[in-house]
Amino acid sequence: MKKTSQNVLLIAIGSLIFSIGVNFYIIPNQLSEGGILGLTIIAHYLFQWSPGFINFILNILLFLIGYKFFDKRTILYTILSIIFSSVFLYVTEGAREPLTNDTLLAAIFAGLFVGMGLGIIFRAGGTTGGTTVLARLANQLWGWSLGKAMLIIDIVVVAGSILIIGLDKSMYTLITVYIGAKAIDFIVEGLDERVAVLIISNSPDQVLNEVTNTMSRGITVLEGRGGYTGANKEVLYIVINRQEIVALKNIIKEIDENAYVTVHNVHEVMGKGYKASKVS
Repeated sequence: MKKTSQNVLLIAIGSLIFSIGVNFYIIPNQLSEGGILGLTIIAHYLFQWSPGFINFILNILLFLIGYKFFDKRTILYTILSIIFSSVFLYVTEGAREPLTNDTLLAAIFAGLFVGMGLGIIFRAGGTTGGTTVLARLANQLWGWSLGKAMLIIDIVVVAGSILIIGLDKSMYTLITVYIGAKAIDFIVEGLDERVAVLIISNSPDQVLNEVTNTMSRGITVLEGRGGYTGANKEVLYIVINRQEIVALKNIIKEIDENAYVTVHNVHEVMGKGYKASKVS
């Protein structure tokens, strides 16, 4: 219950930040956005309808079409996300004043606020409904990846907005979309970005012991075989923070300068084993 209450609070905070980005930066400077938010803003420009009302109708309709793609908790959080974001869009609409008349600054800060707001919503387990549903439908119908589908939807909406806000404003909108995507990644992944490292060394036991004792990280030992020599090899697999990669390289270099090391980005870590267990 406590965790649920925290998530609901985060969704409310994220929705408020998201709404500030829309009503204080995007709309006063005649910018747009990608996805369902972009359609909401374009409809506002064309018909002067309330963004909060349009956001609620579009997202609820699409959510009702694609709710089967979500589990029960995500359904609850998504409904709350739609309600909170629509309410805050409506409330902040009356206080709408441009915080800057510089279009480039508006595009940058619009991306930051919208991205941070959505990132907080996503981190709490919610979704914005609309674009996510369309992306999942494209995945089911045409086999597109979710990332590819969302990118194409954003591009189509931004391209369509050229007819409403002009080419220059649409190009500024691309800046907003890009910064927003980076802000979402930063909030969701945080500073604790992780990488996976594969180590093939002639002294695997020494590397394992030194890393375990010095860095307090768990290591998995995989059985491998050299493709050319046919010799059996122990391959070490470890997941660490990106900030720790220099320390790990130094440890490996001191033990085995000829060790073969590859580093891969990790998008998410779940379960136990990330840190080494402490022995009492």
